Amino acid sequence: MAYRPAALMGLGSYLPPWVISNEDLAAELDTTDEWITTRTGIRARHRVSPGTSTGDLAVEAGHRALKSAGLDAEPGAVDAVVLATTTPDHPCPATAPDVAARLGLGPIGAYDISAVCSGFLYALATASAQITAGQAERILVIGAETYSTIINPADRTTSVIFGDGAGAVVLAAADDSGQPGVLLGVDLGSDGLHRDLISIPAGGSRQRSTPGEPDPDGRYFTMQGKKVFAAAVARMAESSTSVLDSIGWTTESVDHLVGHQANARILKALAKQLGIPEERAVVHLDRVGNTSAASIPLALAHAASQGTLTPGSRVLLTAFGGGLTWGSVALTWPDVTPA
Repeated sequence: MAYRPAALMGLGSYLPPWVISNEDLAAELDTTDEWITTRTGIRARHRVSPGTSTGDLAVEAGHRALKSAGLDAEPGAVDAVVLATTTPDHPCPATAPDVAARLGLGPIGAYDISAVCSGFLYALATASAQITAGQAERILVIGAETYSTIINPADRTTSVIFGDGAGAVVLAAADDSGQPGVLLGVDLGSDGLHRDLISIPAGGSRQRSTPGEPDPDGRYFTMQGKKVFAAAVARMAESSTSVLDSIGWTTESVDHLVGHQANARILKALAKQLGIPEERAVVHLDRVGNTSAASIPLALAHAASQGTLTPGSRVLLTAFGGGLTWGSVALTWPDVTPA
């Protein structure tokens, strides 16, 4: 296969039908709609019903992305599946091979990526590199999460924030770097010294190899909110600036900022720090909450379906998550209809 850049050619999303409003949570927790909305910008979130897994959501989103790209779910449609998730169906095996099999894509390469809320951009970067290296012509990239399975339902600091969902894109080899949809620049980073800011303490080899009974609450997701807020804005701003500089774009030339949908205040602070008008920042979290690795593809699908993202628009994607990890991607929006 010849050296060619990777371009976005299909976009799909899926949200489980069960919607939890702020009023629903207020009836169970010491909170109010005003408290949640003021601090997060979130008004509702979707959650899976009992027995529904991350893989189930990934299959639905994958089907839709393939349809959007004009591809049938069959062997030969894509050369690989990359699934970004923090909530795999099992610790072992990875979820992506099962998703590929259920989609009927044949015995192709399939693997999971774990970079928490930055996972989708890490997956995009990895898939793009495979295409650029000539190892694949088309790759299905999925971000899918069921955070309701790892959140303490009694903890209002996290249970009000997170939702479940999945988004997916098809990347394909492009003829030239000027083709709309081409990933023009990628920037990734991490800082493991601050890994404890976002974590699930139990369930891994460190906890399992430690004598004694684990803390029952250790199985739940934890986050040091104030420190995460500051780090998220700083790192996403740095990463965004780096990727824009690498391709010769200015912040003024960015038509749409699609940041990780964690918190409305973070998105506003990020836009301000970058010098991008707030109205250019895509906001989708009010409807779905923080969906971690699924948040950027879900936001892209929503913005495209609403006519916000139009062919030729300069789009900047940026995310921050546990690890700590962060990343940014720049592209010119293609003529794609989300499914």
